[in-house]
Amino acid sequence: MATNGGSMRCAGSILGQHRHICAFFNSADEEHRVLGSFIKEGFERGDKACHLVDPDLREDHLRRLADAGIEVAQAMDSGQLELRRWQDAYLSGDRFDQDAMLALIEEVLQSGAASGYPLTRLVAHMEWALRDNPGVGDLVEYETRLNYVLPKYDDPVICTYDLSKFSASVVMDVMRTHPVVIIGEVLHENPFFVPPDQLLLELRERGRSARVQ
Repeated sequence: MATNGGSMRCAGSILGQHRHICAFFNSADEEHRVLGSFIKEGFERGDKACHLVDPDLREDHLRRLADAGIEVAQAMDSGQLELRRWQDAYLSGDRFDQDAMLALIEEVLQSGAASGYPLTRLVAHMEWALRDNPGVGDLVEYETRLNYVLPKYDDPVICTYDLSKFSASVVMDVMRTHPVVIIGEVLHENPFFVPPDQLLLELRERGRSARVQ
């Protein structure tokens, strides 16, 4: 994959060819402290920003962007900033459909390019998976399958997880689905990453084992 737009910094490091990033934080304050410069750089370079957020935290998210020096109203009016609630993305129809969500991710990335943006920087808050909506148990499979989609694009996609809310077992599974991880406020190539073919096979074996039991 050839990257566009020159070097891109994220969490203290230069982002390489792998652009599917898992970011673990302990609070919203930590998240915005770590990702603030990455997000602001995107606006300064003319990239599109697409943020998928908890609807209850929408106004707080916009306030934090404004506090970081981003002209939020102007960016939203121009279309450079696209803010989607979970109901307009992961939980459309009050359920999680991983096939529909994979298609939506491609649509967002393709539409950014079609609109003339050098890149789309997508940041997704993943706490929707803690809800009891149908389909949310497919989280790990979805994150794994994203690795078939995202290598076709140069756009960085950051999936943020609040460590205070997810179990250790989910955190470990999610980590294995991302080639790059932000942990301890630093970006690393992920030594625990498992290629999607291998991990999907493991998930299927787990499912068969659970049904037998």
